[in-house]
Amino acid sequence: MPQQVSVPEDDAGQEARPRPRVVPDVGVEAGRIAAVRRYDILDTPPDGAFDRVAAMAARLFDVPVATVTIVDTDRIWFKATHGLEGVAEIGRDPGLCGSAVLRDDALVIPDTLLDDAASGNPLVTGPMGVRFYAAAPITTSEGHRLGTVNILDTKPRSITEDDIATLADLAAIVMDELELRLAALDAVRYEQERRLAESWHAEIEHERAEAERRAREQAEKDKAAIAAFASTLQRTLLPPALPVVPGLELACHYLTASVHDVGGDFYDVFPLEGGRWAFFLGDVCGKGAEAAAVTSLTRYTLRAAAQIDPDPTTVLSALNSALLADVSAGSRFCTAIFGLFTPNAESDGFLVTMATGGHPPAYHLRPDESDGVWVKAIRPKGGMLIGAFPSAPFAQVTFSLAPGEGLLLYTDGLTEARTTSGDMLGEEGLTAFLHQRTTPVSATGLVEDIVALLQSLPDGAGDDVALLALSVPTCDNLPDQAASATAHTAAAPEPTGQERQPT
Repeated sequence: MPQQVSVPEDDAGQEARPRPRVVPDVGVEAGRIAAVRRYDILDTPPDGAFDRVAAMAARLFDVPVATVTIVDTDRIWFKATHGLEGVAEIGRDPGLCGSAVLRDDALVIPDTLLDDAASGNPLVTGPMGVRFYAAAPITTSEGHRLGTVNILDTKPRSITEDDIATLADLAAIVMDELELRLAALDAVRYEQERRLAESWHAEIEHERAEAERRAREQAEKDKAAIAAFASTLQRTLLPPALPVVPGLELACHYLTASVHDVGGDFYDVFPLEGGRWAFFLGDVCGKGAEAAAVTSLTRYTLRAAAQIDPDPTTVLSALNSALLADVSAGSRFCTAIFGLFTPNAESDGFLVTMATGGHPPAYHLRPDESDGVWVKAIRPKGGMLIGAFPSAPFAQVTFSLAPGEGLLLYTDGLTEARTTSGDMLGEEGLTAFLHQRTTPVSATGLVEDIVALLQSLPDGAGDDVALLALSVPTCDNLPDQAASATAHTAAAPEPTGQERQPT
């Protein structure tokens, strides 16, 4: 373990010069470097999940610079930066990151010029002129410190014990992302080896040439599968944009109740083999760092499970098992809807198969003869809360989505919003609101109308609200051209993200 030499504190509560000197233990450092190599993260491309942590740290602590670093043998490599453009790595000079990675607890330096170790660091003496530094170690379950989550400022300052705990939570989120990334890569590698072995054992000797050809084809497919998993790992808690789905119009919106809390609402739309598309929307209970970690685990699990077997109830069962097996998830639960869209050539629409796990109903909408909207709640019977019981059952239903019809999914922050009378909107209020719409059923229109509804309420939404709408345009209602869909996150309602694609 590192050796620490204690020194007294000054009257202001800050460490007096010199700061306790931490000397790395040779054996501990060797184990730490081996752990860094095992996670295979150095020199990888930018990743939205880690970028989000750096941006979140800068916002929470109101500092100009925040970083996520991995400490190598002789360098400090930046996995993510906020406010520090064009810097990929720096030398492992003592005083800041190079010292923080040697500690079990957080390192806080209120004024770097008053600290013997930090005052000579290039980030302090150079053009950046860092005067405040704080870092929390990114620590594995075995106790190896891979790197740090850091916040920096150009003026001296102090932070509270709660702030230090928040910084440690952000470092724990980074560690969760690294564990998820490692687990997914291990699973892909195992599947690749299994498939190659099956391919070789299935062939007889006189068909060796054919077996070699098939093995080469399989290897290419496995390379593509690895690339798909790597792409999945780049995803953040919310997708930055919705895909273009031929014959569908998509729209989404994410409304945060507070910019200071990390919510657990999530959604996504992504392709599968055979021209099918998968979609999901759900809500992890609670807020903060733990909810964010469970949300990340949930999104990765749903995507990975769908690649193996896209049956909706099977996918939700896989998520249930993952939440129960993951120790870091604690007692966190979630609700979710997972479904598949399959093009239906006979009706120019889609066949929808949808399963639910304890989530509020989705709504199927179509115009009716009274110039209103026919509304049906899609609520398969028997779907239980996800992550609560090992043998929890999940229910699914199949129906058609024809031209002119739409499907609305949402999280319970919508139905729990308070009306002018003080009562919750509820499912009855939402159904009545959808029924009285007179405009055509379109994904964009549905999301815009619901955002306007939330804006009209006295207190808006008391909880996060995620919206995902899908509709099949009619021949009379085709958009002029496809538009890029962007998922919006807002502390107050903003314009919706949308995607339109003609049939």
